Order: sequence, then structure tokens, then C-alpha cells
Amino acid sequence: MLVREELEQSELHSLSPYASCAVRSGGRERPEAECDIRTCYMRDRDRIVHCKSFRRLKDKTQVFLSPKGDHYRTRLMHTMEVSQTARTVARCLSLNEDLVEAIALGHDLGHTPFGHAGERALNGICPLGFRHYEQSVRVAQVLEKDGRGLNLTVEVLDGMLNHGTSRRPKTLEGQIVRLCDKISYVHHDMDDAERAGILKETDIPGELRALLGESTRDRLNTFIHDIVSNSREQDTIRMSPEIQDGLIRLRKFLFENLYTNPDAKSEEAKASAMIEALYDFYIRHPEKMAPEYYGRITECGEKAERAVCDYISGMTDQYSKMKFEEIYVPKAWSR
Repeated sequence: MLVREELEQSELHSLSPYASCAVRSGGRERPEAECDIRTCYMRDRDRIVHCKSFRRLKDKTQVFLSPKGDHYRTRLMHTMEVSQTARTVARCLSLNEDLVEAIALGHDLGHTPFGHAGERALNGICPLGFRHYEQSVRVAQVLEKDGRGLNLTVEVLDGMLNHGTSRRPKTLEGQIVRLCDKISYVHHDMDDAERAGILKETDIPGELRALLGESTRDRLNTFIHDIVSNSREQDTIRMSPEIQDGLIRLRKFLFENLYTNPDAKSEEAKASAMIEALYDFYIRHPEKMAPEYYGRITECGEKAERAVCDYISGMTDQYSKMKFEEIYVPKAWSR
């Protein structure tokens, strides 16, 4: 028996009856031969980790744009923290850790430079609209590997597409990532805000601290324990009404005091204007994009608006600033 088959059989015997076992996967858009040592979800995880879009997350904003300090989260660190938290929950619930990890690692592949400011700018200026969770799937299935895509399983794609607040993944593993995405960013964004001197623990309403914990560490612990205790042997992933309400209220607190805080977000208007300027330039001069993106128009019949969004959303913070300066900032004259 192949190692992969042994792993698949082990999942059938050891995981929860509600788990998504690899042997029952709905498969890939393009059928392909199985690996002899890895399950399909293990392969998806590896494909995501080794793709270029994943590596670029290291220079994409989480909350603070180009922070001066080594310990502020980037989009990559957010992704890793979501993955680790989600894996802990999955193991405690006897669900498929490989599927959870693949979804978590891939859920923000399509995120723009400069975080949600970049996303809002593209969504506002592009008539086709732009949403990072849809772009994550597009990156994985259409843009990676020189247009061949990663050919991920339907379960991983579903989890990536449906990790937003108003959406619901079909698998429990996807539901774990969706919830852990939220508890991870309220945890680490508050931690970064404290590091930046924007907020302090006592700014959080006292009743919320009494309910959820007196530190970022305590609150993360509360959330994870609550998910596990309320989801064991259940066909859905849930929190208790009290803690879920606390999470909603904590998110609201962060939106009001951090995500719209002028000290933390003073540069976002500049970032948005820069993204809009880049979009305007490349719509008028699509031939100036990298060849693989221009080729989406000339060779694949892609609409220019979509190809331009593909190009800009794939940029890192630093690369987008470099391209803006290259296009719009005058250079010293020389012969």
C-alpha cells in the first residue's frame, strides 16, 4: 500500500465523522495523477507555500503601512497566525489539519498592497469590482505558474473563497479558518496597536475585558477554548452566544479606534491615491505591465480592467511604490 493510501485510511479511522477526509475530496478542476506519499490536501498546502504569491505576502500591509519596527505583523505573519490557530482548533475537534492549513495559507493570496486600503481603492475604481477573497481563488487557479494555476481541490478553493464575514464555507475545516481569521486579527491587531502606542489595554471597555480577558493572550485563549468546547461532535463550527457577541463588540471597538484611527491610518489616503494612479496609467498603457499580465489581454482575451487589477493586486507595498515613482516622479536629467 502506498504511503498516501495509508494516510487516507488513517484519516477515515481517526478523524471525526464530520471531517473532510482526503479520499472523499471532490477533486480538482483538471484531474491529475495522485502523489504516492501525500494526500490531495497536503499537496495543496505545499503548492501554496511554494508559489510566488505566497512569498509576496511578506511585504504586504496588515494594518500599519511600512511600519518602522521589526515586530509589526505583515500579511504573511497574519496568514501564519491564522494557520496555527486554525490547526489547533482542528486538532482538538479531530478535523482535517491538512485541509485547514491549506485554506488558511491560501486565504489571502489575492490581497492587495497596503491592506484593505488598496482593496477599497481597486474596488472603487475598477468597474468590474474587486474583492480579495475572489482574487485569492483567481490567483490560485488562473494566474500562478505562468497561467497554469495551482489546480487546487474544490474544498480548499471553497474555504479560500468563503472566509469573509458574510460568507459560509461548506466544510467544517473552512468554517474554522473563517472564524480563526477574525480572532487572529483582533488578537494581533490589538497587540500591534499597543506596540505602536495607539491603544492600551484599559481603552477596551471593562465589561469586554472581564468577559474575554485582560490581555491579548488571554483573549485568544478564551476564543479558542470557546470554539472547541462549543463545536465538539457538532456538524458546524460555532462559539457560545456570549463569547461571539464579545468578539463582535471587540471588532467594533477596533474598527472605531484603530482601523479608522488617524494616527494609524494617516498614510492610507496617499496609498489609495497611488493605487488609483497606477490603475489609471495601466488602463491607458496596458503594454507597460509585466508581459504575463499584458498577455492576459492579448493572448487570453481578458478584459483590460481585470488584467490591470491582477497586476496591481499582485504587487508588494515596495514594488507598487517603485512603479509609481518610475511612472510619475521626474528623474534627474542626464546625457
